[in-house]
Amino acid sequence: MNIQPIKQRFGIIGASPLLDRAIEIAAQVAPTDLSVLISGESGSGKEVMPQIVHAFSARKHGPYIAVNCGAIPEGTIDSELFGHEKGSFTGAHEARKGYFEVANGGTIFLDEVGELPLTTQVRLLRVLETGEFIRVGSSKAQKTNVRVTAATNVNMLQAVQRGRFREDLYYRLNTVPIHVPALRERKEDIHLLFRWFAQEAASRYKAPAITLTGEAQQLLMAYRWPGNVRQLRNLVEQISVIEKDREVTATTLASYLPTESTALIPTSHGENGKTGEAINERELIFKFLFDMKSDLNALKEQVRLLNSGQRGMSTPPTTPFPEKLLYAHGADSGMSIRMPGEADDEDVDHTEVEESLSLEEKERELIQKALAKHRGKRKKAAEELGISERTLYRKIKEWDIQ
Repeated sequence: MNIQPIKQRFGIIGASPLLDRAIEIAAQVAPTDLSVLISGESGSGKEVMPQIVHAFSARKHGPYIAVNCGAIPEGTIDSELFGHEKGSFTGAHEARKGYFEVANGGTIFLDEVGELPLTTQVRLLRVLETGEFIRVGSSKAQKTNVRVTAATNVNMLQAVQRGRFREDLYYRLNTVPIHVPALRERKEDIHLLFRWFAQEAASRYKAPAITLTGEAQQLLMAYRWPGNVRQLRNLVEQISVIEKDREVTATTLASYLPTESTALIPTSHGENGKTGEAINERELIFKFLFDMKSDLNALKEQVRLLNSGQRGMSTPPTTPFPEKLLYAHGADSGMSIRMPGEADDEDVDHTEVEESLSLEEKERELIQKALAKHRGKRKKAAEELGISERTLYRKIKEWDIQ
């Protein structure tokens, strides 16, 4: 199939095989009435695919309505999609047609379909299966003949597993899947898009088009582009307006590229199923580990201070904290402990004990001792341990300390 005329008609720039395949599938499925689910990251250009599907279908002379499901409040989305009757809710001063009624005979594009509330998903499933819908506040079913296309930038299978999206609706929408590749998946198009946007900016602002040095081109290709084509367009606009030198160096380009960690963490799509949500979970795990390390360091410092205080006391300490090990020998067979006041003679018999090396057990023991010392007062126990009261509460709950 020759897709070059389609690219020219819809202003699609690029020669990536992945992009060409997505356009080819959209054109092939267009003459049918099958539902299409378009997946891809935000800013990758998903909104072009349903336009192709509509333009090459038998419904091309009918209405085409694009609805951003994520931008409509949950309380009004049913009314927006399916309409409502007069007096059906506060503020419904007259009856109103919904998008499915207005788009009868045409195509409706549901962008960010993964954001739909579960109650609305039930209504949408009925439309897809029977072609019927009911206005809010009405009991009369109405018929509509609408081709549904949808798009999402989330992992729908994960949303199904977590109970956020109906499984039956997912498979009903996903009759024909189309994946729009991220910009980093079509590196051969990055510089081409840069030059195209530079020419557009030059024409708009009546100035020479910006160009890149060799090193700047390499940086452009190596960057991850988390915002995809939208981010690249915005970057070209900024440089075209701000920079007086029309040849952009790598140093200048780098100053316009965000340095946030989210732009540097690699992501993938497809078989691995990794998404931004998985990245956030990993970051939370790392943060939790760092917090735990800080808490343990604080506990170690507290123990060191307690030991220092004990060595300077002439009478046995009254603190309920156990006396700490001062010397250890024979690591292979256990730990030989010499308590304060014992002779440092190799011939002296040593008491052999099996000492647990679990940091969690030591931490739990110290927390129990601190709570006992302060009669269950968490604030004073936390101060004694050198940790926050919130951290102490979390550990008490985690380990079920009575």
